Amino acid sequence: MKKYLDLIAESYSGYWNYLLDEITRFHWENYFYGLILVSLIVWALEIRFPWRKDQPIFRKDFWLDTFYMFFNFFLLNLIVLIALSNAASQLFEDLLSLAGLSTFSLQLFDIDDLPLGLGLLIFFLVSDFVQWNTHRLLHRVPWLWNFHKVHHSVKQMGFAAHLRYHWMEPVIYKSLLYIPIALIGGFDARDVAIVHFSTLAVGHLNHANLGWDYGVLKYVFNNPKMHIWHHAKKLPADVKYGVNFGLTLSCWDYLFGTDHIPYDGRDIELGFPGDENFPEDFLHQEMYPLGSSKN
Repeated sequence: MKKYLDLIAESYSGYWNYLLDEITRFHWENYFYGLILVSLIVWALEIRFPWRKDQPIFRKDFWLDTFYMFFNFFLLNLIVLIALSNAASQLFEDLLSLAGLSTFSLQLFDIDDLPLGLGLLIFFLVSDFVQWNTHRLLHRVPWLWNFHKVHHSVKQMGFAAHLRYHWMEPVIYKSLLYIPIALIGGFDARDVAIVHFSTLAVGHLNHANLGWDYGVLKYVFNNPKMHIWHHAKKLPADVKYGVNFGLTLSCWDYLFGTDHIPYDGRDIELGFPGDENFPEDFLHQEMYPLGSSKN
């Protein structure tokens, strides 16, 4: 037990030093300024090419979503996620060692042994497919849906809505992603940064006030015209658990029949049934799942 407590303490100390370094020193893998840069670029595109022209630049809950962006991207890691992730990784390693195994022995291959482009592609595809399935679970499992309601409480779409989510969501995503990624180990910080900033940009664009679908590439990449339907308040009964679950790629939805774009969804109502009773402030939204086990 002491080993895990020491690991958690080291995680807090290490991430705090990392966060200070992110804020005070610029480098090409800097997530802090990378988030700001991507956000400003996509926001500028919203202002220049607005899909919903009557939607204010500072739309409903703009500042709440901006707070969520920085809280979820940085403070959440400081408060809980890094420590839990490191402790869970160590526990998994310890359990494997009891069986005479290790994550290295379970690796199907090492992407360092592959050409850079191929290794990155495999890392990206595996990550995105696992996250697509995790996203489906968030909609189908009632207690997980109560956490995911925070994200679906957005009533006017904009780039910052991308990172409005309950702190429990990344715990779920990272937990389900850990083993598949461990099986293809070998990626370094550069690999993670390339994939992360790419998915961040696509995620921002998906939620932006932009009427783009990328033409024939809409069958590969998620896009604003597709993702708006994921946030639709009213859907046909046969898709009551939701549609268009893709995070970065749309191809999974087309392959598995969860795609749904019946018409131009520019002005559809967003949210979920009963959202008129959903809290509108950060603290009550974070506390909502604790009192909603029967919802």
